[in-house]
Amino acid sequence: MTVQTGLARLATDGSSLIAGKRLGLIVNPTAVDTELHHAIELLTARPDLKIAALFGPEHGVRGDAQDMIDVADGHDARSGLPVHSLYGTTLESLTPTPAMLEGIDVMVYDVQDIGSRYYTFVWTMVLAMRACAKAGKAFCVLDRPNPLGGVHVEGPLIQPDFESFVGLVSCPNRHGMTAGEIARWRHDVEKLDLELYVISMRGWQRDMRFDHTGLPWVMPSPNMPTTDTALVYPGMCLVEGTELSEGRGTTRPFELAGAPYLDSHKLAHALTSMELPGVKFRPAGFLPQFQKHARQACNGVQMHVTNPETFRPYRTGVAFLKACYDQSPASFKWRTKAYEFVDKIPAIDLLAGSAALREGIEAGASLDDLSARWPRDEGAFAEERAAYTLYE
Repeated sequence: MTVQTGLARLATDGSSLIAGKRLGLIVNPTAVDTELHHAIELLTARPDLKIAALFGPEHGVRGDAQDMIDVADGHDARSGLPVHSLYGTTLESLTPTPAMLEGIDVMVYDVQDIGSRYYTFVWTMVLAMRACAKAGKAFCVLDRPNPLGGVHVEGPLIQPDFESFVGLVSCPNRHGMTAGEIARWRHDVEKLDLELYVISMRGWQRDMRFDHTGLPWVMPSPNMPTTDTALVYPGMCLVEGTELSEGRGTTRPFELAGAPYLDSHKLAHALTSMELPGVKFRPAGFLPQFQKHARQACNGVQMHVTNPETFRPYRTGVAFLKACYDQSPASFKWRTKAYEFVDKIPAIDLLAGSAALREGIEAGASLDDLSARWPRDEGAFAEERAAYTLYE
């Protein structure tokens, strides 16, 4: 049975919640039905709905911008609708302005998330919810699956003062929630004066990964080509906090990672010796086409997930950083440039939620030492999220 998304339910069942209202749509290429018809076309064809404007998250409404590349306002070439960018050149550009919201009654959010808190789409949703609450606008989430499933929670909470657009509020790196559940969580915790509707899915259960849903996978961003990428991302996005290449410009970004100075075989051996569950490491050479080490031969590994249920992506990503640092501390470098609009805190600290990971790796801490506090944080968050889950 194919899972029925919030969009599919809206298209087949309709909704008195938004009928006759002026709608703003936060969408990207993933807002499609099982026949790959896009929400913009589906909803503009409905006589009972009026689409007033489109709002683009990171990568834009049509998903063609690379990571951390600002997107300008404009008009959508296909529909002719005005497009307001929610990913510009400043921190303020991430939030809809009162002027953007004047022409709408309800903001509708339909974007496929990937289940990792670094992925900025759900934080665009939360910022838009806050803005709509101030402007007296309603908010509707058309829910979609968490492609990693909704059972496992992994990683530490974010410590105070380390919040950013790769973690707007404190939660583990792998949170195990859908966008609709996150909306319910923030709506309640932040006491937002907001009329919130979540059109939930039919047929999705927490133990379902994306390949169980029967739904088509559409790339949520240019470097998220497959569900395999999404599976490793909660750990391998940490590579963005270093000067290692995360394989951008290859066909397997985040599964491939390394640098010119590394020894691939030593790296694979070191990672294998850590006995990480559900994954094998293959020595690999690759040639990134852009960003770090662009068009330079890199040595590293490709991760081959052998058991998605036992695989722990965050622990694996931390192990990868430790193995690279331990092999060549003199050559290993943390990213020092501004990251997601923050220039006073190292990118790795934003990604990890504190300075503890960076300092621990530099001090030679074991993988068990680096992960010692995670179970406490994971348990606390699992308990907190329980009140907001929508699916068995």
